[in-house]
Amino acid sequence: MSLDRPVTPDPYPLLPSASTFTVTSTDINADQKLDLRHVHGSAGGDNVSPQLAWSDFPSETKSFVVTCFDPDAPIPSGFWHWVAVNIPATTTELPADAGASDDSLPDGAFHVRNDMGENNYAGAAPPPGDQNHRYFFVVHAVDVDRLEVDGTATPAVVGFNLAFHTLARAIITPTYQH
Repeated sequence: MSLDRPVTPDPYPLLPSASTFTVTSTDINADQKLDLRHVHGSAGGDNVSPQLAWSDFPSETKSFVVTCFDPDAPIPSGFWHWVAVNIPATTTELPADAGASDDSLPDGAFHVRNDMGENNYAGAAPPPGDQNHRYFFVVHAVDVDRLEVDGTATPAVVGFNLAFHTLARAIITPTYQH
């Protein structure tokens, strides 16, 4: 079976518009291959979420949501690797491995289930021989203190809530291919 297919478009311009701000990382770079440290254990990596820091977000920001999405997975819905919600507005950085568990996140923040079925960060693990995958690490500046979701929510439900509450987005997009 061949996995040949067109490259999926960047999903974020397809969403309701939002202003932008800055996200940086000491671990990942836009358009650069992820280090094995940030790749899932099933694909030979260490499954460590990257360090992320953000600035210049809107002053009316009341919380943040951090996500990692792979639109290039060979399925129509793409693949959610990380969704951390209700990060306090006073937080401007997540250290490496903040995606290990809810205990690794700031007080009040938590993970919802990724597409591996776990409430944590799931590193890159594209099918061997597949096209280069893009990993959209996004920090969403949110206009409410807490999204009305809990740890049983799906990434789609979080995304639906973000459609109504996102003030701005900061995006950094590394890649990975076996």
